[in-house]
Amino acid sequence: MRYRTRIQYTDSQKALMRDRWRQGESLQQIAQLFDRNHSSVSRILAESGGIRPTPRRRSPRALSLSEREEISRAMVCGQSIRSVAASLGRAPSTVSREIRRNEGREGYRASQADQAAWDRACRPKTCKLALHRAMAYRVASKLQQQWSPEQIAGWLRRTYPGDTSCQVSHETIYRTLYIQSRGALKKELLAHLRRTRAMRRSRHHTQKTDDHGRIIGTVSINERPATVEDRAVTGHWEGDLLFGSKNSQIATLVERQTRYVMLVKIDSKDTETVVNALIRNARRLPKELYRSLTWDRGKEMAAHHRFTLATDIQVYFCDPQHPWQRGTNENTNGLLRQYFPKGIDLSGISQARLNAVARQLNERPRKTLGYETPIERYRQSVASIG
Repeated sequence: MRYRTRIQYTDSQKALMRDRWRQGESLQQIAQLFDRNHSSVSRILAESGGIRPTPRRRSPRALSLSEREEISRAMVCGQSIRSVAASLGRAPSTVSREIRRNEGREGYRASQADQAAWDRACRPKTCKLALHRAMAYRVASKLQQQWSPEQIAGWLRRTYPGDTSCQVSHETIYRTLYIQSRGALKKELLAHLRRTRAMRRSRHHTQKTDDHGRIIGTVSINERPATVEDRAVTGHWEGDLLFGSKNSQIATLVERQTRYVMLVKIDSKDTETVVNALIRNARRLPKELYRSLTWDRGKEMAAHHRFTLATDIQVYFCDPQHPWQRGTNENTNGLLRQYFPKGIDLSGISQARLNAVARQLNERPRKTLGYETPIERYRQSVASIG
């Protein structure tokens, strides 16, 4: 069997790979540009964890190539260092040091000196988390508690408002996790992220969507009152089924204003079983805290009229193939995949376990709530109707 030699990609080819990856293309699609296998592209992208490295720039204070060419010509003509420095508007010590570093008066060459300066400048800045080990320990501890980098960054700003040495951006946390050469956070912490990927994936990467078919007598999401849309009133929920292997599923419910999460064990996805479980769950809450429910076009809600009749809760449905219209629930389902990865059998998970996971989500600070927790907001709503 004949093997092709490993290709040595140029900097421009690597930049093209990173551009296409950022646009959401798959490894195989990118590899086809170079008539290679996806593993060839993966090797390049993995060097920086799928993150495009910050482009290098010359310092505006450094000597330019044109200035070095003037120095080279002046050396050939025998001019003094002070006269060269005066013509360039530079300090004599700058010109003297430049010549001394690059073979002296006799051997000075502008192009070689310029390349040598560029190579010497390749000294990566030490990562903030590597400089502040106490903060790195706090970040690692919160990651192990399943906090997201954005939640950690927001919590640090809120906890240490006047101390920038104790604050770090969520992007720095992500880069430190995915770019292991920074040496501040262990690679094992990647397993605690929402999506446990070896490389960071573009937000433009398309995901598959299910077409659940038609349901009779639906009320469109476009008919929801304005108070639901602007999240002005508590009690409007979004829901969906989160699926596992062996035809297992759980119902996920999230309140739009407070982001409070409830999880419901479902024994089967037929509409009678699902609606019965949702009715029992709805009766646990005061009417003021459960006014409406927005659902996808899944056939499990075909009996939505019976749900409304039993609970006096109006059900609204998204447009076909528009799951993002209940984006709060979609985001919540993404968070839940950290606890219930795709392919896991959900049938053996007890309601007590579901309640524990929901409690953990409700006790996490949320950026959209000003880094308050859903349980704090939800309790304020309960108190207001008491």
